[in-house]
Amino acid sequence: MRKKLKKRPHLVMRIRHPRITAAAALLLAAVTACTVGGHRAAVASSTARLLPVYSVERDQKMASLTFDAAWGNEDTHTLVEILDKYNVRATFFVVGEWVDKYPESVRELHEAGHEVMNHSADHAHFNKLSAEQIIANINECSDKIEAVTGERPTLFRAPYGEYDDNVIATVNGMGIHTIQWDVDSLDWKDYDADTIYDRVTGKVSPGSIVLFHNAALHTPEALPGIIEYLIGEGYEIVPVSELLLKGDYTIDNNGRMQPAKG
Repeated sequence: MRKKLKKRPHLVMRIRHPRITAAAALLLAAVTACTVGGHRAAVASSTARLLPVYSVERDQKMASLTFDAAWGNEDTHTLVEILDKYNVRATFFVVGEWVDKYPESVRELHEAGHEVMNHSADHAHFNKLSAEQIIANINECSDKIEAVTGERPTLFRAPYGEYDDNVIATVNGMGIHTIQWDVDSLDWKDYDADTIYDRVTGKVSPGSIVLFHNAALHTPEALPGIIEYLIGEGYEIVPVSELLLKGDYTIDNNGRMQPAKG
């Protein structure tokens, strides 16, 4: 029997990274809270709220499909088959405890060419954690993913979509991008396939990051139509790391990543 997905209040770059120590990450965060992956992320002022990446400014029609994997595993293989049918690569944000339970699925995702990225060790509420606890939690999950895939995650999605300045500054200090979304399928509410389709196709735009879950009831039913719609509209569907801008960028007050001006 399918386990019901827990209700939540929302919500290929292949680079090996050394394990980030707490001391190193805290120093990096203190020196430059808005630098990620060696590139400077400008903010409007020193008092501006730090934000994750919700979407990316793109002239081309590009979008990313993302899947959070925290509890169940009923449909992961089916999702891989659907994505493979359309030659689409996606980004899966997985919890460390999920990696422990389903290492074969993590391996399947990686071997199919999808990004396997960090969704925390245990789906904790990160805005209640200290910087040291955040660093330890992310490293624990990344260690588990790297042990299975051989590659260390460069992206992080906060559990429940919860974050504050401490979360973003600390994760930035680790050289990792925090990724949110601007299109929420709300598939975790067990909406039917037509509703999921309408929500996604009605909101997607160039640079969108779409949120799904790997164990939501009707996502496998809705996904083919969504992919066909995007392809028909001329979208290139890419993993998140390929959607992100290279070089210097700014994050506006809607969380949109934009090229730095000047």
